[in-house]
Amino acid sequence: MKREARHYLTIGMAAATAAGVLLTGCGGSGSGGSKTGKLPELSEDRYVLDASKPAWQLDKKSETTELTWYVNADWWNTDWGTDTVTRQVKKDLNIDITFITGDDTKLNTFFAGGDKPDIITIFDANSSVAQSAANWAWSLNELADAYDPYFYEVASKDTMNWFSLEDDKTYGYPDYSNGQEVYDSNLLKATTAFAVRKDVYAAIGEPEMGTPDQFLDALRKIKEQFPDLIPFGSNSMTDSTGSLGADLQNFLGVPIENEDGTWYDRNMDEDYLTWIRTLNAAYKEGLISDDNFSDDGTAHEDKVKTGKYACLFIGGTPQRSGPLQVWRSSNPEAEYIAIDGPQSTVGHGPTLSQAGLSGWMINYISKDCKDPIKAIEIFTYLISDYGGLICKYGVEGETYTINGDGKYELLPEVKEMQQNDNEQFKKVYRLSEFIVFGHDKYDSYGADVSESIVQMQKWGEGKLKTQFIIENINPDQGTAEARSKSAIDTNWNTTLTSLIRCGSDAEFDQLLADHVSFREQNNWDSIVASYNEKMERNRQKLEQ
Repeated sequence: MKREARHYLTIGMAAATAAGVLLTGCGGSGSGGSKTGKLPELSEDRYVLDASKPAWQLDKKSETTELTWYVNADWWNTDWGTDTVTRQVKKDLNIDITFITGDDTKLNTFFAGGDKPDIITIFDANSSVAQSAANWAWSLNELADAYDPYFYEVASKDTMNWFSLEDDKTYGYPDYSNGQEVYDSNLLKATTAFAVRKDVYAAIGEPEMGTPDQFLDALRKIKEQFPDLIPFGSNSMTDSTGSLGADLQNFLGVPIENEDGTWYDRNMDEDYLTWIRTLNAAYKEGLISDDNFSDDGTAHEDKVKTGKYACLFIGGTPQRSGPLQVWRSSNPEAEYIAIDGPQSTVGHGPTLSQAGLSGWMINYISKDCKDPIKAIEIFTYLISDYGGLICKYGVEGETYTINGDGKYELLPEVKEMQQNDNEQFKKVYRLSEFIVFGHDKYDSYGADVSESIVQMQKWGEGKLKTQFIIENINPDQGTAEARSKSAIDTNWNTTLTSLIRCGSDAEFDQLLADHVSFREQNNWDSIVASYNEKMERNRQKLEQ
């Protein structure tokens, strides 16, 4: 779920300028202490601080705490206590959560109206909402010091430092934030692969496909021997660059910064453009279908389910594991396997990307929170391995067992519902769906990785590289540079499709020149200056 859900990132990426204005001086009138600007005292009758134990295990409050939690996405599941995961969270923490969902317009109304939900989840660390958090949210440092020092035992120091504001305090904590220690632990799996149908690859002699000439020769053999197949496909490109943008750049090892530490223009990298020209050559020979540029996600998956692609460049293998498994189950001899595929023409190795420090959903405790004590208990609980494993796998004996290898294995009836009635599975169990504090590391606990991507993950071992330095470097929301960046991205999405489909080298060069000209007319120099400024900020944080 989590990787698929990330395509909704754009829903929360643009907190409107008005929010930035309304945030100044906000505080509301909640009973959690915002009237006075001070946190409420912790009564000894409730519990005594013990840094060796999480506060939720100490808390003697008998009545159930009722909190509101706003998630800035209409797709969020608002059910509470009716599924295995949230029922267990409710039981452990003695809380009832009322979820509220919406978009940026609804988010802004909370700041315009005064009172805000107890907990707020947004999606953009660069937004004015996030950058002004000191005005409307409690710092997690203060809450942990006052109520739950065990929070520091479960929270990542790298993540806390990454999200700290100018006052050196941290207000929001994300899901899927992977620091250097997570990368070093080898818990993360590659999610990008150049895959070919095993039977097709064998039939054409298992050739190398590393150079442009080798790549084209292999696709020609496929077209000749398997005329009913599409020789090459990639992720849907109806509203983005699909897997042929950053995913392909990472696959080729395109640098992310210049030798002097400044921002590197990856879209204009000659190595990358050589391969885009190669794809153009493939298109002109009928080796890439026009459907690749018009199919939406569902149509693309339908082709995967039926093995229609001979070669497939995949960005996000876990999200395609379902359709890949459908094909594999009925055609095991023709399963999709990862091979080295296209390689850098200048000798770079793959630098595949996974989630970095910035995560995705960012969670805050507002100064209007009715019970900030319980709120920080929720954060500690869900960030901890105990809470994280419940959200991922459920309850031992009810949804999973631990096998002889120490791996979490779903019970047969649970797995059967997951595979054959996924909507009911989500409703009854909600495993891997309650992801506000989810983390990639929990994938490594499970025994149920889809067989369709196991070999692809093994191929990717050792190829993951961090990209911390270029995280969160987009211009601040509401600025002229941000609006220009959005226009440039849209123009590049269209340009990339046109580059692959154009009719001649001269047209290719003109399209590229037109895009460069469009950038220059839309604050490009200012955008690059913003990139460099924020990269320097990132560098300083990474060195702390």
